[in-house]
Amino acid sequence: MISVNNLVVAYGGFTLLNDVNFHISENDKIGLVGKNGAGKSTILKLICGLQSPTSGQVAVPNGVKIGYLPQIMEHHRGKSVIDEAMTAFADLFSLEDELENIAAELAIRQDYESKEYQDLIIRMNEVNDALTYNRSDNPRVMAEKTLIGLGFRYDELERPTETFSQGWNMRIELAKILLSKPDVLLLDEPTNHLDIESIEWLEGYLKDYRGSLVLISHDRKFLDNVTGRTVEIMLGRIHDYKVPYSKYLELRKERIAQQQAAYENQQRMIEKTEEFIERFRYKPSKSNQVQSRVKQLEKLERIEVDIEDKSSLAVKFPPAPRSGDIAYKAVDMTVGYDGKPVFSDAQIEVRRGEKVALVGRNGEGKTTLMRVVMGELEQMSGESRPGYNVQIGYYAQNQEDILDKNDTVFETLDRIAVGDVRLKLRDILGAFLFKGEDVDKKVAVLSGGERARLAMAKLMLKPYNFLALDEPTNHMDIRSKDILKQALKAYDGTLIVVSHDRDFLDGLVDKLYEFRDGKVREHLGGVQEFLERRRIENLSELERHYHTTETRSDDQVQKKAEAQQEYQAKKFVSKEERKVRNRIAFLEKGIGEVEAKMKEIESVLADPGPDDDIMELTRSYLEHKRELDLKTEEWAGLLESIGE
Repeated sequence: MISVNNLVVAYGGFTLLNDVNFHISENDKIGLVGKNGAGKSTILKLICGLQSPTSGQVAVPNGVKIGYLPQIMEHHRGKSVIDEAMTAFADLFSLEDELENIAAELAIRQDYESKEYQDLIIRMNEVNDALTYNRSDNPRVMAEKTLIGLGFRYDELERPTETFSQGWNMRIELAKILLSKPDVLLLDEPTNHLDIESIEWLEGYLKDYRGSLVLISHDRKFLDNVTGRTVEIMLGRIHDYKVPYSKYLELRKERIAQQQAAYENQQRMIEKTEEFIERFRYKPSKSNQVQSRVKQLEKLERIEVDIEDKSSLAVKFPPAPRSGDIAYKAVDMTVGYDGKPVFSDAQIEVRRGEKVALVGRNGEGKTTLMRVVMGELEQMSGESRPGYNVQIGYYAQNQEDILDKNDTVFETLDRIAVGDVRLKLRDILGAFLFKGEDVDKKVAVLSGGERARLAMAKLMLKPYNFLALDEPTNHMDIRSKDILKQALKAYDGTLIVVSHDRDFLDGLVDKLYEFRDGKVREHLGGVQEFLERRRIENLSELERHYHTTETRSDDQVQKKAEAQQEYQAKKFVSKEERKVRNRIAFLEKGIGEVEAKMKEIESVLADPGPDDDIMELTRSYLEHKRELDLKTEEWAGLLESIGE
């Protein structure tokens, strides 16, 4: 369908893409992957004609309709949400108008044998065929379904688009693209402004989409579930794998290992051949053999090992100072702006060492709660209390507004660093991939991913025991997200994180607070359990709107019945018991960590070195022992309470 041939993109002396070739076939679902700045967005712009290559070409057949969603776009104003979404059917409405005009003209003409009359009949048939092909459902119903799937509430569809944030307007643009049913979809990080449930809806839509898709995303699960082919951009070249993302990682590792083995074998062969040539070069009796070996080397096709870009973050958070058992607590708390509540009567408790996610639709109050926790916003009523000796490190979503664009990368850290850490600023920046001249770059010229890394580097300057992270993975590539996730799992302090990335949250958090309809609900367990519960609730919600216009198939009825049975089975475990079991799991993890620390101290005390402080080690050991006794006592009591 679309061919990319010998594509080169260069800026001055820097070559971004070098001799890139690949083909997009019908119904291909391609994940375009690579590090930030590798050229992924550039390829999408080249395909849809928004940018021209230095050399090479992109061949798009006539009549192929392309739908392109960029990361940053202009939003339309002056219409309601539903009316703006309905503009996706402009071509369809135009055909309907043309059909009416043709019918009206045929009704008054009587020159049945003329060429003009016959041309009108032919055109009417063409328009009818086009309408039959393009219209599968009522356009308004399709628009409503798509908008609700992307997170809008039914009562929000008549609101003007300008009353919504940039993220919500991006959803309207995405809805318009999906509704226009293009032959090829080019989506550049479509999940950046979507919440978890909307991502799941989009995932289901794209699975069933009958057309070609080229997708840029840093959401591993989204790529795995939607795409069946992975095109990797690395150091200006591409590598094409006919498999989803996770399988691509395995094949890529195997390919490079095979290349390395073949390269080493060839190098040994070359070395032995060169030794033979050098040894017998001047012996007449061996001249024919020597010449034969020389020609053999000249004709040999040298194996090259693909150069890997192995640069990655090196994140390890400083040890967290001890805080009180309750890190943060809110009781009957109502929060809002200008006297209007965003959420009310919230009951929130975060214990020391817990890792908690805040989830829900954009605009429901997740960032608002972060501002309350940080003391930037005061609650309207109720209580908000940080725990004893809590020291909070905050990563804000809007780094664009917080970082000073006139500062250099180094100055950004130097302005807030105090004490001995100032001697390590270049090492900290190096761990976040700012090396050499990068530290002298102005913040104004940094990419979104670079600004995210710089903001995260600021959290290394002080040993916080409570991290509040608002969308920390936006603009981060998959490798950087994985490294950050592992660092947060190893972090021994308390964590509250706002994120819509299921893969990032899975295995990281064990409790969620959902913000929905002005309320805050606690969900015990991981993100997958939460999504299963919400999927069933969403199904019921959609049925309320469309039960009069839709007839479900027997298969759908069966699936819903099975899902409800599964949900009912899970409900037999009471909320209180789940809470207790969650606390038991948390304590068991903490007991294991404390015991490991005590063993380390014991091994040092058994054979102390000249620099070891015996008094400090003993004090630390006794403190860990007290903590172990308290955790073990609570753990035993909770087990007894549930009869185990």
